[in-house]
Amino acid sequence: MEFRRLGRSGLSISEISYGNWITHGSQVEEDQAHACVKAALDAGITTFDTADVYANTRAEAVLGRALAGQRRESLEIFTKVYWPTGPGGPNDRGLGRKHIMESAHASLKRLQTDYVDLYQAHRFDKSVPLEETMLAFADLVRAGKVLYLGVSEWNAEQITRGAELARELNVPLISNQPQYSMLWRVIESQVVPACEREGISQIVWSPIGQGVLTGKYLPGQAPPASVQIGRASCRERV
Repeated sequence: MEFRRLGRSGLSISEISYGNWITHGSQVEEDQAHACVKAALDAGITTFDTADVYANTRAEAVLGRALAGQRRESLEIFTKVYWPTGPGGPNDRGLGRKHIMESAHASLKRLQTDYVDLYQAHRFDKSVPLEETMLAFADLVRAGKVLYLGVSEWNAEQITRGAELARELNVPLISNQPQYSMLWRVIESQVVPACEREGISQIVWSPIGQGVLTGKYLPGQAPPASVQIGRASCRERV
């Protein structure tokens, strides 16, 4: 396994990371999820990316149990905040201080860790002052519950504004998580240049187009037998 520095930070992560969107807590049974995580660890993967909204918090809980007993210092655990995860109250979503703080503490509990290596704003929240959002993130960093900050699916202007505030608050904004693949390249014209100026790395999701770019799905043909509709196998996801 090769490792890379994330942004201009000192954080090294595995070149291939393990994500659990639409798998843990939903399509994949827990024993299979644990087997997938073990296979990832055996392959040298140390970076695990999740979000509180995945399977309505269950994905985080499954990942936390799957990683239990591993040396925490040898892992990089990422999660995200923005989407609704509670019963739908007015503060159960977004990037206001209340939701960020409550979501961060809940994620730490589900992941069975005292801190996350990277905490990401899962979307940009136009309804909340960006200053409030970034200050809440900065307070989590200073409290030692978050080591680095990232964003996901922010546009170039939003990334530039967020990076400027992060510098003013002396906290590290080091990554963006966009959709990106040979089939979806919209970030190339504006987002990537903005990130390059700010020293921000890309942690892309769906890099193989949810499996389309593997060549296993052929036009006019049924999916291969190894693909289970609604229930993914371990080797399909690692």
